Amino acid sequence: MSYWLYIVLLVIGIYVGISVLLYFLQDYLMFKPEKLDKDFQFHYENQEVDEYNVETRDGATINGLHFKSKEPKGVVFYLKGNSKSMKGWGKFAVDFTRHGFDVIMVDYRGFGKSTGRRTQKAVKRDLQVVYNKIKENVDEKYVILYGRSLGSGFATKLASMNNPRMLILDAPYYSLSKVAKRYVPFMPLSILIKFPMPTYKWLKYVQCPIHIIHGTDDKLIPYKTSVKLSKIKPKLTTLHSIIGGGHKNLNTFEYYHKVLDEIITSKPKKVNLEGSSIHVKHSSKTANA
Repeated sequence: MSYWLYIVLLVIGIYVGISVLLYFLQDYLMFKPEKLDKDFQFHYENQEVDEYNVETRDGATINGLHFKSKEPKGVVFYLKGNSKSMKGWGKFAVDFTRHGFDVIMVDYRGFGKSTGRRTQKAVKRDLQVVYNKIKENVDEKYVILYGRSLGSGFATKLASMNNPRMLILDAPYYSLSKVAKRYVPFMPLSILIKFPMPTYKWLKYVQCPIHIIHGTDDKLIPYKTSVKLSKIKPKLTTLHSIIGGGHKNLNTFEYYHKVLDEIITSKPKKVNLEGSSIHVKHSSKTANA
């Protein structure tokens, strides 16, 4: 065997080896679940909350929480990120209950008390089951879908298949394949990745108002991702920029809460463009600005 043939075969072997490792380890790399004992008791100060379980057709158990308001104006179905469990995520429910909205949260398969083998198809199916149960008690025109980071893709998929009042995406990704490509650009992710999560594809079929909230200094999912997503359904989409916000600290910005307040408590208003400059075009000739 020639020296160069040996080198080529070695490189191919290493490439294949990395591909195999990436395929089998991606669940560990992508998800950071926190397991909770089945007897664990959830508690949140100044919050009325009920715990519930949903049994799936494949025998899994999806554990969830229902945060209650005294006279609810609607329900926020909050889909969390890729780490921990509702034990920690539950503290964000107050951002909606204080405005008079009930909040429904769930732990994905393998998170918290939820069980079952985690696949993209299975999680999408689980969330639709929970959404259907919400619809049994609340008209869809009072349902808000809120997806945070990982949950933004799942929230978009749900919105594309249903008719909620609105969709709110917090630090969304274009697709998880695109996010992964930043770190391993040389790998065939279209073949390897188990959770491609093509948010941009699902967004095309959403018919409700879309609000995207993103920090301009987000290092994990760049702000330009949301700019790109906002152009898919521009007539339905509003992009809210949190200047200086990162990926995990938007809730520490006063402007984030101002934006959230305006989104969920205000009724959409149609802009009267009569008499405006909307159809006025600047001269193509060179002129002072």
